[in-house]
Amino acid sequence: MMETIGFLELNSIARGIESADAMLKAADVQLIFSKAVCPGKYNILITGEVSAVTASLEAGERTGGEHVVDSVVIPRVHPSVIDAVNLASEPGDVNAVGVMEFYSITAAVYAADAAVKAAEVSLMDVRLGTGIGGKSFVVLTGGVAAVNEAVKCGVAACGAQSQLVSHVVIPNPRREIFTSLM
Repeated sequence: MMETIGFLELNSIARGIESADAMLKAADVQLIFSKAVCPGKYNILITGEVSAVTASLEAGERTGGEHVVDSVVIPRVHPSVIDAVNLASEPGDVNAVGVMEFYSITAAVYAADAAVKAAEVSLMDVRLGTGIGGKSFVVLTGGVAAVNEAVKCGVAACGAQSQLVSHVVIPNPRREIFTSLM
């Protein structure tokens, strides 16, 4: 089970690949993914013990240098954050949908973790920049009050506020909205 994740976002694909290699050589971590995304960014997601993830991320940041856009270490990450990364799932009966949109990919990871820890909601999707111009967004569902609280906490999460594009809570959304998000 993943307890700690590290995420590194770079604005260079070549430097991203080199940073991923440095991260894996620096500490005993597991690579979840390492991939190019729009518009020419590179994302690396790792997991492991807190100290190993921290050491690995530091090595990636050193290697990435001026090409590092953002990074994050999240100890005790909520398991649904990883499940929702680029893996949309159809929700059951819900009373509201919340969406948080960011300029930074890393900000979505911060916000998704904070949101799901703040209220009884389900993450439907955490989309990390692929095919959307390097932006990211989080979609969550649940009761109206829970979604409001989760979105409030997600957009207020450290590392997310300055990268926020927009956020919305839609009470009683039409079923077609969920279908369009799949």
